[in-house]
Amino acid sequence: MSKQYKEQLLHIATIGKTVGIKGDMKFHVKCDFPEQFHNGASFFTNLKKNITLNDVNLDRGIIKIDGINTIEDAKKFTNTKLFTTREETRKNCHLDNGEYFWFDLEDCKVLEDGKLLGVVNEVERIAITNYLNIKTSDELVKSGSAKVFLVPFQEPFKLSVDIEKKIITISGGMDILEAS
Repeated sequence: MSKQYKEQLLHIATIGKTVGIKGDMKFHVKCDFPEQFHNGASFFTNLKKNITLNDVNLDRGIIKIDGINTIEDAKKFTNTKLFTTREETRKNCHLDNGEYFWFDLEDCKVLEDGKLLGVVNEVERIAITNYLNIKTSDELVKSGSAKVFLVPFQEPFKLSVDIEKKIITISGGMDILEAS
């Protein structure tokens, strides 16, 4: 797997320990879209092989892997990470109006009153709030601002998002930066 391809993969779940003797395994969802985990869904793994899910029970947090029917075979998949691509995520996951995939927000310029505050490094969830982790613009860092700061990705801070132009307009971000 090439480095470029590997960087495009998104870690969306981890398989846990075995449950029972017929190959059932604990399943830990690491994303906001559990609907993509269903019978017949296939994913890439860190074991460099694809697997297909079978007998998915998200309420109990248990799955089976297609073709795995014994505890011995299932144990080989303990702590296996499941990955998908951004393209598959867009295809399989539904967003409501005003919702965005975190990977689409990364690398967006963050503006306040037309001034560039920085660029989104990543989105972080702390408790129930999503925050933009922003790498401060070089100009503001040179004038003494922190190199990185967090802004809640919600109203009243979030004003507008243009994924096509990669621009997020916020309010109150400069106050947060100055207090950082």
